Amino acid sequence: MSHHYIKFTDVHFSYPDGYEALRGVSFNISHGERVALLGRNGAGKSTLILMTNGLLMPTSGEVNIGGIPITKRTLMQVRQSVGMVFQNPDDQLFMPTVEEDVAFGPLNMNLPYEEVERRVVEALTSVKALNLRKKSPMQLSGGQRRRVAIATVLSMEPAILVLDEPTANLDFISRKDLLDLLKGFTHTQLIATHDLDMVRELCGRTIVLDEGKIIADGQTSDILEDANVKATLGI
Repeated sequence: MSHHYIKFTDVHFSYPDGYEALRGVSFNISHGERVALLGRNGAGKSTLILMTNGLLMPTSGEVNIGGIPITKRTLMQVRQSVGMVFQNPDDQLFMPTVEEDVAFGPLNMNLPYEEVERRVVEALTSVKALNLRKKSPMQLSGGQRRRVAIATVLSMEPAILVLDEPTANLDFISRKDLLDLLKGFTHTQLIATHDLDMVRELCGRTIVLDEGKIIADGQTSDILEDANVKATLGI
């Protein structure tokens, strides 16, 4: 079986205050699928995506990445397979220059210099940002920072990309560039978003969460025409 898949089996998650954010969530995302994750604020989307690389662990149930159940022992292995792109690029950009940010992950894998340099060049080239490598992230526009944040993930050569609100706060041109970029990736992708136009354009499949449960999972065109789903999402 491909190592590019995500599988949740009866996953529950409760925060320390007792709030149950996920309640019996089960789904399987196959190799190469690009899947949208929809839901109102508080539906459980952010909790779910943080569980895909072990930033949160299930209270019960199992999260499996390419045949590897996520446990404390497997975290390092899983995090090399799952690239997480956060909503705010500034959460991922903290080094003095772009190239240092993109090199940070590979360097922490103890890769040789030549391999780190190859990954930096390839990752920045893939997001059309190689010309930015010597710049400070603070000098970049919002769209440029988003692309560089994606490059920091791609330099780890993940099998899966998980993105949280990737088009948030982008202008029209930056948004179009990002969508073109995501279309070109062959990675398995899980995208949490409120951007329904992006979902229609990019994602063949959509999962809808409400109050910690999956209420719909299927072909995007069908999901977004379902009256109950539209009511839940407020559209």
